[in-house]
Amino acid sequence: MAVPLQAVAIPKEITATTVILPHKPTATIACSYVSGTDPAVLVVFLNGLMTDKSSWIPVMSGIIRQRKSLASPEFPSMLAYDRYGVGMTEDRDPLDQGREQGHGHDCRDAAEDLHYLISHFSKGLKLLSGEELRVVLVANSIGCAIARLYAERYPVAAVLFLDSIMANSDFDFWPDPDAPGFNKRELPHDVSVDVLREQRAKFAAIFRPDVMNREGLSRRNLAKLLPHSDGPVLGYQGERPWVTVVGHDFKAFAAESLRTMGTPIGLSVMYMNPTWHKYNQGLAHITDREKSKGPIFAKGCGHFIQRDDPNFVVKETLDLVDKVRLQQSVVW
Repeated sequence: MAVPLQAVAIPKEITATTVILPHKPTATIACSYVSGTDPAVLVVFLNGLMTDKSSWIPVMSGIIRQRKSLASPEFPSMLAYDRYGVGMTEDRDPLDQGREQGHGHDCRDAAEDLHYLISHFSKGLKLLSGEELRVVLVANSIGCAIARLYAERYPVAAVLFLDSIMANSDFDFWPDPDAPGFNKRELPHDVSVDVLREQRAKFAAIFRPDVMNREGLSRRNLAKLLPHSDGPVLGYQGERPWVTVVGHDFKAFAAESLRTMGTPIGLSVMYMNPTWHKYNQGLAHITDREKSKGPIFAKGCGHFIQRDDPNFVVKETLDLVDKVRLQQSVVW
């Protein structure tokens, strides 16, 4: 079920289009694209499993409006897209044909699709002679895993991680009441053993890596693809990307989990929030120290940060875009 969005007036610069990728000619991908006044930078937005490209429209709109308010308005080219089987992309991934249901393609395949998609749009950008396209990835949830896998193989100028999926986790955060040494007195005051069992079962049914999802994007091998939060380091010495790591607001996330999953506040506070923050701390190490920012917290935001505070995402995205352009101008 897609996350509802606030109504937003869409600037005319955001256009709807479809693309057929050369390695998958039997399917089309729905895209929202902005041909920017600054063609040297392309910002690509990657959503998670429970949202689609529409979740980025308020961010794209905010970037255009903010840049237009300046004396010399320049905004980057931008791309949001629906992966196969998501949102406006009705076609399923051609890789799924003849393969195990729900596990026909994985995040590495999605990263390769992203490569072909960026190649398609980069052909229409009017770069100056000798100028190279600078790709900025803005990702939420499992989109962060796809961004990392893409950046391991292809050059990126910057990455904004918004509450990344814990790619090496089986999402079994909670104590096991059947494990030797379990002590129910160590549980939060708002959690009984029965509630603990209920939450463990509920999370396993939804988030366990082998559970199928609507788009058929397999997570079964994700922990093998990305076994560590702090590596591999992206890029090469002297050419590593700018990285900003953002985590959810602890209180907002706990309230969100209580509302959507019935998870007691105590479980989120004692177990999930610290585990997630530790993962984000590692994520901040996948680039050079001087190019890393975070982890910082998106105040008032749950997991879907681009939905809860698009203005915050606009600010952090443009911070990276400005760093990339400044670095490029120095190189020139």
